Amino acid sequence: MLVVNSFASSVTARNTVVVHRRLERGHDVEVVETNRRGHATRFAHDAARRGVDVVIGFGGDGTLNEVATGIAGTDTALGVLPGGSTNVFARTVGLPNDPVAAVEMLARGIDAGDMRSIGLGRVNGRFFCFHTGIGYDAAVVQAVERHASLKRWLGHPLFISSALTTWLRGYDRHEPHFSLDAGPHGHVDDGYFSIVLNTNPYTYLGNRPLDLSPAATLDRGLVIVTFRTLRVIPILRGLGSALRGGGVTTSEHLVEWRDVEHLVVEHAEPFPYQVDGDFLGSVNRLEFDHVPDAVRLVFPGSVE
Repeated sequence: MLVVNSFASSVTARNTVVVHRRLERGHDVEVVETNRRGHATRFAHDAARRGVDVVIGFGGDGTLNEVATGIAGTDTALGVLPGGSTNVFARTVGLPNDPVAAVEMLARGIDAGDMRSIGLGRVNGRFFCFHTGIGYDAAVVQAVERHASLKRWLGHPLFISSALTTWLRGYDRHEPHFSLDAGPHGHVDDGYFSIVLNTNPYTYLGNRPLDLSPAATLDRGLVIVTFRTLRVIPILRGLGSALRGGGVTTSEHLVEWRDVEHLVVEHAEPFPYQVDGDFLGSVNRLEFDHVPDAVRLVFPGSVE
């Protein structure tokens, strides 16, 4: 099954036809299109129930997240095609950012039967493929979604402008927003901004990966990176090595926990969060766990 989000930034009628034709070589392919949030999860869940071998998410990272959620814990494998503006997970597993080039590699992986189990993160029952953002990061995603009609055309510039606007007047930079408890890994009372990583990088700035932690991989527990301040200098110091590809530099203002299996984030006042780039609202409590072997992933084949 090919699950298409035709509203995604890089999805067009033309490349959808090209993708479909390539996948049809030697396979029966059912094409479905989403038209609202949660639609891809229902398609994927139904496909898994019917014994479909592979469900492919062709859209942005949010579409992929919904497909993974729909098939997690079943024998149906997850296929990935980049159709959004950033396509973090697709690029993380080695696919190019162009869906026409990517489908050739995906098809070769399917033909070779290269499908391996990977771990996923889970927050309040919702799976995530690469990260969950808590606090400032989620407030930025919320600001971007207010201008969703512009996202297809503006892409990264919209994220940058939303980040600046949120920093200046859309997020309290003076009082902590939540506490975090990771059991034996530690406890933080004054969290302003946290990223819970299932993979690395956190995102891409153009072609440059923002490398928060090399320890975040598909076969290890979660990595939690927490900023205990939103002052500019400590944040730039912490992110400096990440921009160079070496992970964050920890300090009294920036905490990193690795191989975390369980995490609780909570506060008396609601705080925002986003999952794989989709804003999901504000809550008083988030409970995370790492789920090994949650889904079988089709790994891309090589193209000579």
